Amino acid sequence: MTDTPTKQDTQSKTDNIPGANPSEQKKNNRNDRKRGRRGDSKNLERDSDWQERVVQIRRVSKTVKGGKKMSFRAIVVVGNEKGQVGVGVGKAGDVIGAVRKGVSDGKKNLVRVPLTPNNSIPTLSKGRDGAANVLIRPAAPGTGVIAGGSIRTVLELAGIKNVLAKRLGSKTPLNNARAAMVALSQLRTHKSASRERGISLEQLYS
Repeated sequence: MTDTPTKQDTQSKTDNIPGANPSEQKKNNRNDRKRGRRGDSKNLERDSDWQERVVQIRRVSKTVKGGKKMSFRAIVVVGNEKGQVGVGVGKAGDVIGAVRKGVSDGKKNLVRVPLTPNNSIPTLSKGRDGAANVLIRPAAPGTGVIAGGSIRTVLELAGIKNVLAKRLGSKTPLNNARAAMVALSQLRTHKSASRERGISLEQLYS
């Protein structure tokens, strides 16, 4: 006669099998998911190389029915030094809130800058915003960032390390920063220009 396995024997066998209990499997899966989420958030924080620099903080007032309402305005430049840069403006009742709003506004208006192997710009570019005119010219390796004011901050956070820039016109930091952004947004590489014109690079250089 064959011995039929009893309930105790089957339970002991299932207990010896790893992961046989469904409740334990669910707990393990939940723990793995939590660890994965934490790891992903940490990796995103490490990968985010965004830098923020405050160009100007001013106390401004708005005339209302009951008198004057005081607040702060912050001009912030945001960039990752890898070809992306943005300029933002934020207003709030305190300085920290104004800077936070300026950072979020700058990340909404990012511009991608084409960089050469020498960390310079491919061609000369001009930008204008209001009464501010900015001229940006490529430079040889080792030149550095020759610029001043808010224009220098924009170029440094864009990742440009060899460039010549000149402010022509207004001295307002916000207009100069926006004029620099206009000049950077107009930059094109030689390959993109030849592709748009439908000619080869040899014909473009000739």
